[in-house]
Amino acid sequence: MKSHETFTLIEEITRLDGSKYMEISNMVQNGRAELAVERKLIKQVRILQLNIAHTPHVQTYEDYVNENYDMPAEDFTEFQEWRRTPEMDQEVAAILHENHIG
Repeated sequence: MKSHETFTLIEEITRLDGSKYMEISNMVQNGRAELAVERKLIKQVRILQLNIAHTPHVQTYEDYVNENYDMPAEDFTEFQEWRRTPEMDQEVAAILHENHIG
């Protein structure tokens, strides 16, 4: 069964190559990212802001992720980065702006 994720935080993810990106997420997804760090699939994850407001931009991005991605099982062997369309890049940029990040 496909889960419906509600996003509540902003995190910074550092890939193995050292490049970083911001992601809108929740505590469960952050836990998966922490597991990915332990499994050396990504270099680092850190929460930048908790309890973000559930704005229309967050809802739009949440809908996109829920329609296109599934919650990974705990036994995952690769970290799945959510690839964004140019429109979703704009939504994330708006969320970061709303939260005074970036």
